[in-house]
Formats: sequence, structure tokens, C-alpha cells
Amino acid sequence: MYDFAIIGGGIVGLATGAALGRRYPFARILLVEKEVGFAQHQTGRNSGVIHSGIYYKPGSLKAELAMAGNQSLRAFCYEYGVPFDICGKLIVAAKAEELPQLESIYERALQNGVPATRLSPEEAKEVEPNVSCVAAIRVPTTGIVDYRQVCHALVHEIQQQGGELKVGTEVLHVVPTPLGHLLETSWGSLETRFLINCAGLQSDRVAKLGGMEPKAMIVPFRGEYFELKPERRHLVRHLIYPVPNPAFPFLGVHFTRMMDGSIHAGPNAVLSMKREGYNKTDFSWRDLSEVLLYPGFWKLSSKYYREGAQEMYRSLSKAAFTRSLQRLVPEIQADDLIPSKSGVRAQALLRDGSMVDDFLLLEGKNSLHVCNAPSPAATASLEIAKRIVSKVPRPGRLSLVKMA
Repeated sequence: MYDFAIIGGGIVGLATGAALGRRYPFARILLVEKEVGFAQHQTGRNSGVIHSGIYYKPGSLKAELAMAGNQSLRAFCYEYGVPFDICGKLIVAAKAEELPQLESIYERALQNGVPATRLSPEEAKEVEPNVSCVAAIRVPTTGIVDYRQVCHALVHEIQQQGGELKVGTEVLHVVPTPLGHLLETSWGSLETRFLINCAGLQSDRVAKLGGMEPKAMIVPFRGEYFELKPERRHLVRHLIYPVPNPAFPFLGVHFTRMMDGSIHAGPNAVLSMKREGYNKTDFSWRDLSEVLLYPGFWKLSSKYYREGAQEMYRSLSKAAFTRSLQRLVPEIQADDLIPSKSGVRAQALLRDGSMVDDFLLLEGKNSLHVCNAPSPAATASLEIAKRIVSKVPRPGRLSLVKMA
């Protein structure tokens, strides 16, 4: 009998396992992951940004945990020798009509306590010589890291604590018992007193296995990336973001320097026909039919059909993708771009068509379910884990957890 069982070997699940081991060093802790390795999905396929918290609504969990996570993640990387770089980023207004939105972002930075500096076009070029803008904001606390290396460090910490990690182990059924839960997996059955669901793209399904009725369904959006050819990497020094479209809940394509020195450009945002579908041809009838039969998807589509059509066109046309990048760095040409790996974002969508904009943590009897952990979840992972651990019962005690 385990005291805690965690489903999901992405960064939130691993951070939770490590945090539990720190809080309860004598507890029996198990983490199961259906893939043959850790960080195989959202964690290992994101842009590697350590976010500052500048965009998020003041008072939201996103704002609170991103800002705290920016600090705690850096401290963790120092402790475990994980390389990172606090290189800062520019948010740029490419034309005059974007200036009011840029000013709104600056005001939000002040509200959230995020360091930010207004820059003129000339000052922006001192930071990024090839950028084109009418104004910009520099955010010095934004950084980059390889989150797969962070996960390797968390795996090591869990193993040092005596926790158990099982890969290639898919949870098929969850059966409530008087003492907690029985998990029937692809490698046999096991029992736990408390269950924590950090299953990412499958989190709503795992919640249903546990007898929960999630408030939202996971809708997968694929983000496609290009990267600059090595001989053109000099065009971008750090991170360059556009002013986000306030009418569309995604940030837009941007440039990100990775820890290996490569420069990634993207992502766009298109509906994926498979929850774990990283190629345009990947397809799952089950996954797609769930989306098409969900009222919230059609309500979302009717609201954002113009923006959605533009994203689909940009997915099909490299020339359109290039034009979006040229708004930020005019010297970029289509020949400078080579395809890079895609990622899939697990977006929780309500039945009324609204996207869940904050972290969604659902409580159950002897269970807790992380049903929406979009960006900046990787940045905030250690803080999300602290929040989870502070709300679960001590080993051996059964209770109904209450989330703030």
C-alpha cells in the first residue's frame, strides 16, 4: 500500500513527487508514467522559457505561481547544476495601433511586480539589432532552460528520497476502496491511500476514471515550430515576442533562443486531431470525435473563426508563417527556416466555449486532480507542487481536500 500515487511523469508530476518526499520522508510514494521515459509530451516539447509572470491577471494563480516559480526554479537549477540563462526578452509593438495593448502589458507588469522597462525603437535595437518596432518592453527576469534536464534532476531527487518510479505503466482503471484507491495498470494492480492526477493531456480522462466530473474537457492544440539555420542565428540574440492579440487567447509566433544555441520560431496554434499528435497527419478518431461532439468547441470556433482560419493558413503556408516573423525581424526569409519539432498544448475548455485561463485543481475523496496546467506550468511547477502538497492529508489520514 502506497501513501501517495502520482499519475503523470511530466514536470508537474515529478515536482509533486519530489515535494512530497521532502515533506514526508518516510511516506511510500509512487509515480507512474505510461510512456517509456519522462517529460515525453508538453514538458519535453515546449520552448524552454522561464516566464516572468508579466501577462497574467493580477491576483490569479498563474500570476502568483509564475512569479514565485521564476525564483524557485532558478534556485533549484543552481542547487542541481542545471544550466539556465536569465537573458531577458523583448515584447515589441510592430505598428502604432499596438501601442495601447503594449502599454496595458506594461501596466500589468507594474501590478504584478514584474520588472519591466519601456524602450524606444533605438533602445530596442541596442538589445536586438535586427528587430523592427515602434516601441518595446524589456523584461529582464525572463530566462531559458532545458526542462528535460530539470526533470532529470527531479527524478534523481525522488530516487534519492526512496520514491518509486514506474515508466511504461498506463493506468487503466481506478477503483475506490475503504482505504483509498486501487489502480489497475498495464503492469498489474496497486493500492494507494491518496491519488494525485498530473496526467496533462489525459488529465480529464484520468479524473473520470477516479469518479470525478471535470468542469472542462481537454482540447489539444498543436503548436508548430521552425528554427533558424545555424548561419542565420545571429539575427536573434535572446527572446522576441509580439504584442499578443487581445482577441485571441494565444501569444502569437515569437523567437526563442534555446539552451543549445538554436533559435526557434513559433508556435502557431491549430486544433490537433490527436491528443498526442505532433505531426499534421496524426489522427485519433476517439480524440477528434470527442472534440467535435463537445458544445464548447463549436462555441469557441464561432468566436474565433477568423483567427482560427489564419492559424490554419499559417500551418499550411510557410510563406505566411515567414511573414508573421518578418513583422518582428524583417531580414528573416523563408529559406532561413527549417522545420522543428511540434508540441501539443492541453487546453481545458468549458462547455460554454470559454478557455480555462488559470490552473484548474479539482478535489475528490482521497484524490486531487490537476486538470489544467497550461503555460507557465513548467516555470511554476515547483510552486504548483508546493500548493498540492500543502493540501493533501498526512500519510495514513483520509480526508476530503479543499483547494484554495
